Amino acid sequence: MRLFSLLVALFLSLPLAAAELVYALEPRRIAENTWLLEGSTENFAMSNGGDIVNVAFIVTEAGVVLIDTGISRRYGEALRAAIGRVTERPIVLVINTHHHPDHVFGNQAFGDVPIASLARTRELLAEQGAAFADNLYRLLGDWMRGTEVLLPGETLEPGVREIGGHRLRMLAFSGHTGADLAILDETTGVLFAADLVFYQRALTTPQTPGLQIWLDDLAALEKLPYALLVPGHGPVASGREPFAQMRDYLGWLDGLLRDSAAAGLDMNEVMNAPIPERFAAISQSRFELIRTVTHLYPKYEAQVFRQVNSD
Repeated sequence: MRLFSLLVALFLSLPLAAAELVYALEPRRIAENTWLLEGSTENFAMSNGGDIVNVAFIVTEAGVVLIDTGISRRYGEALRAAIGRVTERPIVLVINTHHHPDHVFGNQAFGDVPIASLARTRELLAEQGAAFADNLYRLLGDWMRGTEVLLPGETLEPGVREIGGHRLRMLAFSGHTGADLAILDETTGVLFAADLVFYQRALTTPQTPGLQIWLDDLAALEKLPYALLVPGHGPVASGREPFAQMRDYLGWLDGLLRDSAAAGLDMNEVMNAPIPERFAAISQSRFELIRTVTHLYPKYEAQVFRQVNSD
């Protein structure tokens, strides 16, 4: 009996078999010719395979335009199969909205298709992609098997690009990573905001050039004549609620960091600050607060020290 128990324990400790590592992707139509694969609002985990991002595609008369490719080669392959169940039209363009791995590590499955991004996005992925991959292999194990960084080969410029009857307005921003692309399909009114907008999920801030820059980007995005908003993480929305939530959350973060630095609080104190009740339903708030403090708080402390030294 003891031997049997040991064998069971050993079996349960083994990695999931490759056959079990399956992304059950089901595209959902959200507008005319427009499909969404909505990711979880959780964090990266073996239980979700890192499927935490919103990926979308537009079926145009000229072929499919794909917006982001997901977390891994395995995801990208499942994504390509899912698109094939919706349409027989070829994929004519893949767009990487920014360089974060949950949005671009599926690129390998589309190596025969033009992959485009902002110039700075390509540079950032070239600089940081290997480190992202190392981290995700540790977090997700065999879900990442065979995944390598594939850089976009085409540079996108801001402006309108017409593809198969759809007018796609490419908009360059910087608040999330320093190089962030949003896309407004003027034909359907769908705004693909990527990670400039998180909704019902705490935003990730380690690479932001500044929370005020991000707020300025949001103000510009909100003025666009969209009918439906697709955030990078979280549910789609037809109203202004995601922007209100983002402004509120970013304003709270900025105030917390600024006031804490002025009061001389250390990092641990700030990491454990109470999260306002109005954000209770936002997924991953505590986890992302800890990350924000780790990466941004030293800049706020440095600003206080400069002010003190200048007096």
